[in-house]
Amino acid sequence: MKKRIRVLDTTLRDGSQAEGVSFSVSDRLVIASKLDEFGVDYVEGGFPLSNPKEAEFFNELKKRRLKKAKPVAFGMTRRKDTSAKEDAGVASLIAAGTPAVTVVAKTWDLHVQAVLRTSLRESLNMIEDTVSHLKSHGLEVLFDAEHFFDGYRDNKEFALKALRVAAGAGADAVVLCDTNGGSLPAEIEVVVRDVASQFELPLGIHTHNDSGVAVAGSLAAVDAGATHVQGTINGFGERCGNADLTALIPNLVLKKGRTCRCGRNLAKLTELSRFVYEVANVSLQNNQPYVGESAFAHKSGLHADAVAKKTTTFEHVTPGLVGNERRFLVSELAGSSALLAKAERYKLLRDKDARRKVLKRIKELERDGYHFEAAEGSFELIARKLLGGYERFFEPLEYRVVVNRKGGEHETVTEASLKVRVGDAMEHVVSEGDGPVNALDNALRKALEPFFPELRNVRLIDYKVRVIDAVAGTAAKVRVIVQSKDHESTWGTVGVSENIIDASWEAILDSVEYKLIKERAERSRK
Repeated sequence: MKKRIRVLDTTLRDGSQAEGVSFSVSDRLVIASKLDEFGVDYVEGGFPLSNPKEAEFFNELKKRRLKKAKPVAFGMTRRKDTSAKEDAGVASLIAAGTPAVTVVAKTWDLHVQAVLRTSLRESLNMIEDTVSHLKSHGLEVLFDAEHFFDGYRDNKEFALKALRVAAGAGADAVVLCDTNGGSLPAEIEVVVRDVASQFELPLGIHTHNDSGVAVAGSLAAVDAGATHVQGTINGFGERCGNADLTALIPNLVLKKGRTCRCGRNLAKLTELSRFVYEVANVSLQNNQPYVGESAFAHKSGLHADAVAKKTTTFEHVTPGLVGNERRFLVSELAGSSALLAKAERYKLLRDKDARRKVLKRIKELERDGYHFEAAEGSFELIARKLLGGYERFFEPLEYRVVVNRKGGEHETVTEASLKVRVGDAMEHVVSEGDGPVNALDNALRKALEPFFPELRNVRLIDYKVRVIDAVAGTAAKVRVIVQSKDHESTWGTVGVSENIIDASWEAILDSVEYKLIKERAERSRK
């Protein structure tokens, strides 16, 4: 019988080393809670001695306590020529109050001699002293064998001896680390299989993605006998990142039939992935396996037609298993089947002639530079205008934007004035903003929110500009994609023009109209 896989999440430790990622204490606490809810076995929180923020996190965690996951403090073996009892780093691990700790040690002789500048014998003493001291305090000790695969390649005898010393001192698990991310899966499998034949305690794997095979390397290690895997949500990590748990976990559960505690909550995986992106303030990776917005998106007419008939033709798993959803993209490559697949959501498209009519219009617009893959809000408005079901809530009449530079070189003031008709009322408003688009958005909200208070919970979360025909230079058309969000959902809208402000205005108007139509539809269902 295959042993259960234990999962250690190191998003808060290794993941926080990614370029552009910085977690506050409150960020760490909410992510830890979310990971606990998802079902990982261990949440590695960081090195308590490294900075006050990480020490504060462990102090706060003592008050809140995770329900099932074990919080883990991370640290190094004692310093050379001292004792574990007197080492401040080791003391901080005990003071963190976590039931388990990770201790990392050099297992590559190059690092021992060139970085630690000590003897191989003293390095082994550091491991033995630290592990046995932590065990004497009743802690579960996970031993991270840093640079193990490089060490095994250069000095196999020393690398294996480091593992034996850790095991002899009482380590509860030995984790083999591909710290440089340079080992390929076949090599990892051979090495792990050799180690597994010599040790009875649980073996773990910790891979980095510098060769683009971190997940594959971890899977190979499991095939060879590893029962403990480490990684981060979305693959966050230093340099090229760590093994991405959002791919590793479903591969283990769905492809290899392995069991892990978080496997029961696999349907929450996409939600967890996007939650961590949001907290980290990092843009989603649309093409991310399993959890990306494009993971189950079908654009080609032939593909969409096949999936509409039988999903397994172009989907390796059912999207709902990982909490994702199937999407049929509307584009110039799409056929009638893509629109038919949207019929569940857009009742207007259930008629064959209606689908043809909308598809014809979409293809005309895409020839002019429009792009609807990320702008389904604009797509729905087009369908409603062509087929009925469109309601005009307001009528924009005119706008003017003035950018005035005052004083210093970078001091500018942007002002937008706007006229809009709502029913019998004429609104004329003026608003300032951080640039023309922001000023226009502020002016439109100022004019409409008294009539439509539901617009107050809408915020713009992304704004993209793409030059459609670069050959035309500054006279080229631009496409603007706006992503908006309210309490329940996210939607995209698009605008195209030779004037970037006008393209932005078009996308903003579509966003507001889509929100109002959505609200009206939700109220009618109730």
